[in-house]
Amino acid sequence: MSSLATLEAAPVLAAGGNAKGRSTSSSPPRKVIVGTAMQSFWGQYPGLHNRLDQLAGIVDQMAVEAKKKYGRSLDLAVLPETAITGEAEGDALARSVPFEGQVQDIFTRKARENGCYIVVPTYLLDSREKKLCSNAAILVGRKGDVVGTYRKIHLVVSLDGGTMEGGATPGDALPVFECDFGKLGIQICYDMEFGGGWTELARKGAELIAWPTQSPQTSQPAFRAKENRCYIVSSTWRHNASIFEPTGKIAAQITPPQSSLVHELDLSYALLPWSSKLRNGEALRKAYGDNVGFHYYEDEDCGIFWSNDPKTPIDEMVRSIGVLEIEDEMARVREFYRKAGVRR
Repeated sequence: MSSLATLEAAPVLAAGGNAKGRSTSSSPPRKVIVGTAMQSFWGQYPGLHNRLDQLAGIVDQMAVEAKKKYGRSLDLAVLPETAITGEAEGDALARSVPFEGQVQDIFTRKARENGCYIVVPTYLLDSREKKLCSNAAILVGRKGDVVGTYRKIHLVVSLDGGTMEGGATPGDALPVFECDFGKLGIQICYDMEFGGGWTELARKGAELIAWPTQSPQTSQPAFRAKENRCYIVSSTWRHNASIFEPTGKIAAQITPPQSSLVHELDLSYALLPWSSKLRNGEALRKAYGDNVGFHYYEDEDCGIFWSNDPKTPIDEMVRSIGVLEIEDEMARVREFYRKAGVRR
């Protein structure tokens, strides 16, 4: 087995003339500690005050795990879909709450105490006078500021009742939030079934997408992560909460009886295909020791690699052993095909 990329030294040009595609490998390491949860919110509603105390405790638990596991503070906490209000139960407006007041007070405090961003999902009261509410996720910054809000576009439809999630109003925007660690997007539950939002977030540069959800599915988020070259963090009501790599593989996951997951990822990484020079990653390990980290998947003939050395980006390490990133290899292969008249 050998790479077609070695057959001819063609210019490295991806679609649209972007030489590196969406690779982030030339940037210094960007370690992000992400916390997520698996917690159900069915049953009798305990009241807003008690629910907020419960969710604050989950964030605190994530922060403690981050310190214990990695020796530093949590960067991002993602809570499950509508965690504050629970299900709409036929009337989303009646269940929805304003962000201002109790909700903002507690998450502002938790963000400041733990020095982290928090994705806060709820049925959000947008206007009681106009009877408007949305299934939303508010992003709170490390200093307690409101970075922005995503309102779920693809609300679940009741075909029999002719309504969307108990009368909620769908959102119409796909913001990408500039965080100090990178670009964050948000999708919510049923948005997973529609590719357009994921593609648009990727086009806008989202590197990490938080997915608060009731659904615990894994095959579709794995596909979205690989297709759109991003990390996806699910925060769910049941079965599992998972972190999906741009390889399409699950980097970390919890299942019952666990309830919270804390995992460090690096937003500056290289995706590498099989190569005899790479030796499934061992060539980089031999050259750089613990200064390189990776997950290599023999069953997929590819891997994700990152640098643990602030002075040496992963692309420098990769080039030093004469290996091409996936984008570069495929660009050269496509150019070879073009010259050979191969349909593509």
